[in-house]
Amino acid sequence: MKLNAAYGQLAPAFFFTELGARVAAYQADHPDKRLLRLGVGDVTGPLSPVVIEALRRAVGEQSKAATFHGYLPETGTDFLKAAVVSYYGRRGVALSPQEVFISSGAADDLGAIGNLFSVDNRVLVAEPAYPAYVDTNRMAGRRIVPLSGNRANGFLPLPGDDLNGDLVYLCSPNNPTGTAYTRPQLQRWVDWANEHEAVIVFDAAYEAFIQDEDVPHSILELPGAETCAIEICSLSKTAGFTGMRLGYTVVPRALVREGSSLHHMWTQDRTTRTNGVSYVIQRAGEAALSPAGLRFNREAIAVYQENGRILSDTLQKTGVWFTGGRNAPYLWLPCPEGMTGWAFFERLLHEAQIVVTPGEGFGEGGAGHVRLSCFGSPADTAEAAQRLLTILKNGI
Repeated sequence: MKLNAAYGQLAPAFFFTELGARVAAYQADHPDKRLLRLGVGDVTGPLSPVVIEALRRAVGEQSKAATFHGYLPETGTDFLKAAVVSYYGRRGVALSPQEVFISSGAADDLGAIGNLFSVDNRVLVAEPAYPAYVDTNRMAGRRIVPLSGNRANGFLPLPGDDLNGDLVYLCSPNNPTGTAYTRPQLQRWVDWANEHEAVIVFDAAYEAFIQDEDVPHSILELPGAETCAIEICSLSKTAGFTGMRLGYTVVPRALVREGSSLHHMWTQDRTTRTNGVSYVIQRAGEAALSPAGLRFNREAIAVYQENGRILSDTLQKTGVWFTGGRNAPYLWLPCPEGMTGWAFFERLLHEAQIVVTPGEGFGEGGAGHVRLSCFGSPADTAEAAQRLLTILKNGI
C-alpha cells in the first residue's frame, strides 16, 4: 500500500484555515477588541425573501407522500437547469439544459474537473490565484506552470505564441486581484486555446459584480469558446448562497479533445461520483434566478459595490496603487515597502484591528500584497476605511 505522495507538496494547513486560526487567536487574547473584517470573502447579507419562501415550500413538499422527492437526477433537475439556461440567455448565450451540470458549489467542481484530464498535462495557472486551482492539481501529480500577473500587465497575463500548456485556469473577475479581462483580452485566450487544442477552465464566480460593458460575464459569450472552455460558477456570491452550497458547471457539447466528448465524460463522472444536490436547495436556486430573486440579488450586490467604492476612494487619497473594487468584490494592493503580506496582516490586525488577506496565500505572485474584501457591512467598511487611511498616511 502506498499513499499519494503529492500531498506532501501541499502546505501543512490550507491557507484560509491558517488565516482563521491567527484571527481567532488574536480575538481570544483581546476579547475587548472589535475586529473589522476585510479578509475572507464571505457574504454577510440575508437571503432573498423569495428564496426563503421557496425553501419553506420545498420542505413542506417533503413532508407529504404525494409531493415527496427522493433521489434526483445526478446532474440536476430540469427546473433548475432551465433557470440557468434562461440566466445565460439574458447575455445572448444559448445553452441546452443538457450542457448545464448542477453541483453543490464551484469549489467542488473546480476540484473534480481534473478527473477528465491526464496527469501528464501541463497546467497553466494565472497567478495570483485562488489556491484550490494549484493544490487540486498538485494532489493529482500534474505539472503546474504559473503565469505571472503583475503590475506591468495589470495582473491579467495574456498568451504569447510560445506559450505551451494543456489546461488553463482563468478567473475573471479575479480573486484576489479584482481585475477582469476585457472582451478582446479574453478572446486572445480563446483563440490561443483553440489553436493549441488546450482547454480553459473558467471560474466565473464573481460575474454578477461586473459593471463595465467591455467585460464579459461569461467566456461563452465569445466566438469559439464552446470548443475550448468549461465554465464553472455558483450562486455563492451571486445570491448569497455561501452557506447553501449550490453551483453549476457548463460543459459545451462542442468541446472535443482526442476524439472524445468532454461533455459525455463529465456526465459519466458526475453520474458515477455524486447523487446530486438536494431538492430543497435546488428549489431555492430556482427562486434565486427568478425575476424577483435577481432583483433582490442586484440590490444586495449594490451594497458590496458601494463598499468597494468606499475602499477605492480611501486608497486613492493615500496615493497607493491598487487594482479591483469595481468589477469584483476585492481590492488588491502592495504592502508598504519591504513588508510581506503576512507582516502587514499582523500589523493591521494588532494596531488597527483590521483583518485582511495576505497575498502569499495566492501563489508566489501574491507575495508582498494584501487583499481587501468588500463583503462587510457598510458601517464596518466605512470605519475600516478610516483606520486604514490613518495607517497608510502615517506610514509603517
